[in-house]
Amino acid sequence: MKSPRLATFAVKGTTRYGAVVDGGIVDLSSRHAKDYPTLREVIAAGKLQNLAEEAAGRTPDHALSDIIWLPPVPAPEKIICIGVNYPDRNAEYKDGQDAPKYPSMFMRSPRSFVGHDTPLVRPHASNQLDYEGEIVLVIGKAGRRIPEATALDHIAAVTLCNEGSIRDWLRHAKFNVTQGKNFDSSGSLGPWLVPYAQESQLADIRLTTHVNGELRQDDRTSRLIFSFRYLLHYISTFATLVPGDIIVTGTPTGAGARFDPPRYLKPGDVIEVEAEGIGTLRNGVVDEA
Repeated sequence: MKSPRLATFAVKGTTRYGAVVDGGIVDLSSRHAKDYPTLREVIAAGKLQNLAEEAAGRTPDHALSDIIWLPPVPAPEKIICIGVNYPDRNAEYKDGQDAPKYPSMFMRSPRSFVGHDTPLVRPHASNQLDYEGEIVLVIGKAGRRIPEATALDHIAAVTLCNEGSIRDWLRHAKFNVTQGKNFDSSGSLGPWLVPYAQESQLADIRLTTHVNGELRQDDRTSRLIFSFRYLLHYISTFATLVPGDIIVTGTPTGAGARFDPPRYLKPGDVIEVEAEGIGTLRNGVVDEA
């Protein structure tokens, strides 16, 4: 049986949310817009599972072919991305250093992401658009200085990210990567939210990235340098986490920049980020208009 899946989507120019079922999507926003205008309010109320169960057995309102997928959480307060969180990723730096003591991180803007099945945009400024498949935690319960022991209680759902990067713009400045991580429509989130229920759901997920059918990235969450528990504890030490916040938890080795010569994305490529129990996030690539 598939896990419940909830998505944000557009139909005829109107943004909606609903539950993905076999054959289509049940429009829940038409039934709950007064109480929950978007999935962000559903998350804050702790009702993701309830709405998913409500949709079970209903006839879909829309075929999947008729919708445009959008990033699942609209207008998140924070999108926090973690760097260098798989052992082989640390080894890529070839600096002889052990795994870092603390996680590297940076922020991204919502405008830098598109949804499932919408092409990533290679910008005029660079041809070095690269892929990074990642698992995403979506915060459901607010917290500050969250203990590791109870950190997973603050997760509402999981989803996927292609944390697309413009490689040469990552190195424009002396000590930050913000520029290369925030080009409009350079990454993706989705396709949907899978409500979080228990720790075993996250303990050993296989995460892969394929480009044009070729396996490029392949690792498991059991090998993370910084566990999901620790990330939420560490981040909440300096920032209050609130419902709808997005934590992008790191990518395995195998991005295009690591090949010799590098294998950057080009128009017509198809990237598929897949994780057990979550699904597949698929995007093409186009040049900026």
